[in-house]
Amino acid sequence: MPKLTLIQKYNRINITFNGTPLLRDVLVKSGIFVDSPCGGNGICGKCKVRVSGAVSEPNKTEINAGCRLACQTYLLGDVEAELLSQDAEFVNIETDTCNVQSNAEVLWKYGIAVDIGTTTVVLKLFDNSGECLSTVSALNPQRAFASDVIGRIDAALRGNNEILKKQITDCIDELLKYACTSANISLSDVDKRIITGNTAMLYLYTGRLPESISVAPFIADTLFGEFYDGAYLPPCMNAFVGADISCAILASQMCERDEISLLCDIGTNGEIALWKNGRLYVTSAAAGPAFEGGEISCGVGCVSGAIDRVTVDNGEIKATTIDNTKAVGLCGSGLISLVSAFLELGVIDESGYGENIPIINANGGNVQLTQDDIRAFQLAKAAISAAIEIMLKRTETDIKDIKTFYISGGFGNNLSVNDAVKIGLFPKELSKNVKFIGNAALSGAIKLLFDESNIEKIERIAHTSTHIALSGEDDFYKSFINDIDFPINW
Repeated sequence: MPKLTLIQKYNRINITFNGTPLLRDVLVKSGIFVDSPCGGNGICGKCKVRVSGAVSEPNKTEINAGCRLACQTYLLGDVEAELLSQDAEFVNIETDTCNVQSNAEVLWKYGIAVDIGTTTVVLKLFDNSGECLSTVSALNPQRAFASDVIGRIDAALRGNNEILKKQITDCIDELLKYACTSANISLSDVDKRIITGNTAMLYLYTGRLPESISVAPFIADTLFGEFYDGAYLPPCMNAFVGADISCAILASQMCERDEISLLCDIGTNGEIALWKNGRLYVTSAAAGPAFEGGEISCGVGCVSGAIDRVTVDNGEIKATTIDNTKAVGLCGSGLISLVSAFLELGVIDESGYGENIPIINANGGNVQLTQDDIRAFQLAKAAISAAIEIMLKRTETDIKDIKTFYISGGFGNNLSVNDAVKIGLFPKELSKNVKFIGNAALSGAIKLLFDESNIEKIERIAHTSTHIALSGEDDFYKSFINDIDFPINW
């Protein structure tokens, strides 16, 4: 039986296989993370690999990329391989919540709150006094199948459901071990768990086949709000408005205020919530992974060295990176501000076209956007902006009446409101009332961890919400097309 020898830093892993499979498939089925946000189509270049031995000849896709790709290389016999372009296994994500004060009686010793994001998984470990003992996070290993929800649902239905489940449960287990080790406590002492995520992520975490949310009319056969394997999974509101948004709404307390407010979670699946006259309206739009580093040639998560902010100083572009280290790529906030800078300097026009897109240097590392990257970015921002427009239109809400505009997601406070307006992510009228709430999904999960009375609140939020469908609707499609171009005036 032929053997694949995988080199990982100082380790060598031997894997046997049958037939002539793709290198990527062998690695994924062995539980090894391969960054492949394009779903194995050879577009993103993130699964760059060094190979020797009996492999297929480079195909046209690899020749154009100038490297071997795990998603394009077939194993024909004994092979030695090394993955070259993987993001850091553990990444740092700042959230609004650290230590917690709770007025409720806490009956557990140690507890965790987990947010299973499409791109990143974040875990916080607390003791019952409210002290945060450890925060750890990692890239979601399911990215090896696809960067977006639809791709993973498709992968599950093609016989990979158990692998997808194992990937995410193993990821959470490893994060928990890491957190407990750093806090010097035993795994067995953790006796309370809250795990949130979008609807599809909870399907895959529990191993439930996501068939019901894969085809129209997209009616989930469960919306959770239940315990699974000792963890409470908060309720979802719809097939594509998940428990993460229920938690974000809980954390924002928007439904407890007598004002019209809007919440936008900017991520792979852009979700919008509107609170108006005692009613909660929700919707979602598939933005794609561009805001989280996927489908962008130089895109990365919030890792050390990611360009997170770009400014223009006397006609020159200045960039900063996370941890002030050598640039390795662009995270979401850096992508938004770089495109904004290109517009300001006339590097690209309102259609997104630019003839000479410059290389950006930050701390000795070079990063460059391609024309395809800018187009992917335009599609992502158009999905978010069109969703906001249609939400306001369908609910007959005047944008001037919105008192608070909550922005949640991995951007934290690195997102520039002016840059977001300049590229047309959201209307200028909302910029005066912005409130960043960070990883509000995780913040909401923490509220559930410390006060069980919040379970009743979140279930009421989920069960009384009104979903506004966008997919296949003419008004959304027209707004989406109109919003692809960048604004001429801002």
